[in-house]
Amino acid sequence: MNYLSNKQGFLGIENKFKIKEKAVVVPFGLEKTVSYGSGTKNGPKEIIKASHQVELFDEDLSCEPYKKIGIKTLKPFLIKKKMSEALIQISKINESLLKQNIFPMVLGGEHSITPGCIVPFVKKYDNLCLLHFDAHADLRQSYEGNKFSHASAIRRCLDYKNVNVVSFGIRNISNGEVAYLKKNKKKINIFWAKDKKNWNLNAFKKLIKNKNVYITFDVDGFDSSLMPATGTPEPGGLFWDETIEIIKIASKYSRIVGADINELAPIKGFSSYNFLVAKLAYKILSYKFLNFKL
Repeated sequence: MNYLSNKQGFLGIENKFKIKEKAVVVPFGLEKTVSYGSGTKNGPKEIIKASHQVELFDEDLSCEPYKKIGIKTLKPFLIKKKMSEALIQISKINESLLKQNIFPMVLGGEHSITPGCIVPFVKKYDNLCLLHFDAHADLRQSYEGNKFSHASAIRRCLDYKNVNVVSFGIRNISNGEVAYLKKNKKKINIFWAKDKKNWNLNAFKKLIKNKNVYITFDVDGFDSSLMPATGTPEPGGLFWDETIEIIKIASKYSRIVGADINELAPIKGFSSYNFLVAKLAYKILSYKFLNFKL
C-alpha cells in the first residue's frame, strides 16, 4: 500500500515522528447514488486537510493519543466506476489491513460504502454489531431501483446473518422500512432521536457488552444546525457531547474493530464542518485505543 507522508496525511504530524501504525485512514470518496445534495466525493480530501488544524492533545485522555496509536493515511487512488466493483475494492483494502492487525478508518463518500467495508469483518467474526449513527434508517430494500443505494446501506449489511445493528439518531424512516423493522426486531435496535431525553444508555451497554463493534457514522446523524454540510440534512439530531458519550461507552464495553465516516459534502468557505468530522475521526481512534483511561 502507498501512504502519504505524515505531514500530508491525517493530522499533519511532523515527519520526524515514527511509530508502527495501529490505524490507517482510507480516503474513499465514492459518490454514485446521492439523492439530494452532492459533493461527498470531496469529503475525504477536506477531512484530511481540516485534520491538520485539530489539536493533538486530548483534554479528556490527558495525552496526545496519536503518539500511542500510530496513524498512517493511504494515498488517494482511483475508485472503480461500477458500484459493485467499488464495494469489492474497499472490501479488499480493509481485508488487507485486518490481516496486518491494523484498524481501518474509512472516510467516505456516501453511505453505500459500508456494506463493502464490513465484508472482511463479517468473515472474521462470528457476530458483528454495527453501531450506526444516522438521521435515516437506511433499511430500504432498494431506492430508485438501486439496491446498493445509500438509502439501503444498512439493509445490505443486514443481509449477513451474523450482523445486527444498534442505531442512534434516526428520525427519518419510510413506511416500508417500518414493516421491515417490525419483522427484524431481534437484529435491529433503534435509539430514536425523538426519545433522546429518555435514552437508556445502560440498555445500550448491555447490547454491546463484549461484542465486536463496527462504527458506521453518517454525519447527517448530527443535527442540521451543527452539520448542514451533508446531502440530506435533518433537524432534531445528535449534538457533539451526547455523541461522544455514546462512543466512549462503546470503547469501554465493547471491542471496536473498524469504522467509517461518510456523507460529508463540503461547503466552500465553511471549514468548520470539515473540522468537526476530522475531530470526530480522531476521537473515535483515541477512545478505541486508549479506552483503558476511561
